[in-house]
Amino acid sequence: MIKKVMVVDDSALMRRAVSDIINSTNKYHVEFLAANGLEAIEIIDNNQDIDVILSDLNMPEMDGLDLLRHIVNNNIPIPFIMFSSDTEIKNTITALELGAIDFVKKPDVMYKDSEFAFKNKLLNAVRIASIYKNKCDYKKVASLKSDLINKNNQTQNSNKEPKQTVMAGDKVVALACSTGGPKALQYVIPKLPANLAAPVVIVQHMPAGFTESLAQRLDSLSEVNVKEAKDGEILQKGVVYIAKGGTHLTIIEGKIKFNDEPPVVGLKPCANLMYESLIEQSYDEIICVVLTGMGADGTSGIKNLKKAGKNIYVISQDEHSSTVYGMPKVVFENGLSDMVCDINDIAAAIVKKVGVL
Repeated sequence: MIKKVMVVDDSALMRRAVSDIINSTNKYHVEFLAANGLEAIEIIDNNQDIDVILSDLNMPEMDGLDLLRHIVNNNIPIPFIMFSSDTEIKNTITALELGAIDFVKKPDVMYKDSEFAFKNKLLNAVRIASIYKNKCDYKKVASLKSDLINKNNQTQNSNKEPKQTVMAGDKVVALACSTGGPKALQYVIPKLPANLAAPVVIVQHMPAGFTESLAQRLDSLSEVNVKEAKDGEILQKGVVYIAKGGTHLTIIEGKIKFNDEPPVVGLKPCANLMYESLIEQSYDEIICVVLTGMGADGTSGIKNLKKAGKNIYVISQDEHSSTVYGMPKVVFENGLSDMVCDINDIAAAIVKKVGVL
């Protein structure tokens, strides 16, 4: 059955370009067009069988965020994908937190290479979103956000002082996520205590420019310090480091080390490179956490850690709570998971393995 897509954008040229891309397949077809959020709501009210919504952020009368808020507040079970640009990073992160399945970065200039990449990203996002439709529950996301805001209002800045420097033999938490990751991280990071007895290093698949805003947002919700990783930084306990978008991250002698190799299977940063860099490190235990995401990034890196005889403990997200049960599924099916958790229980599982200072 062909999936029905709605495209919302105030640019007639963009509506046409996106429609041409989607309609070039035999799986999806743009059935509805709207120039702003108000037009989109009118269409949605009369057509509940829409499979995917793709929306611009900046539009007159009602922008993409307000359209998404309407969908969330009314728990309309239609997966939502946001178009965004480099000037809309914070709003893009907000959209992902509200429950948008993914975002598609608009190319600055449309030329052959960028058009090809944009087309692939767009179609992949539509494919993932259409699969997710039957699981779409915006009430759960809205409830989580309210709980986190209340918790944040009670958090004292004094609790966010970084703890002692990681020394040889300590534990480290290495986490990987992709599609659905920004939302999933809200279930995990804000639940970690400030005195967590290990650093946490995260590879979230994102382009350059977006991870700093993601880190700032998670930091504002959390007791632990959350920051975008910097080259040469010494890992500290009670601190969460998010790999810089568009840059591979490795760990060498307790320090962050950037790696500017080409993308691995289209991914940069790549979780496999992060995990494999830990093979030569002397941690007592490596806690590998794999959350929602398309594909299999993380599996070969964890396999290689195990083959090298490293002491690892692997926590993978379960299917029910995953936006896309890809990365954690492959880890589980390869017999690497020591524990499979609902997203709500992963923070507690990490704390149980790592302990507190």
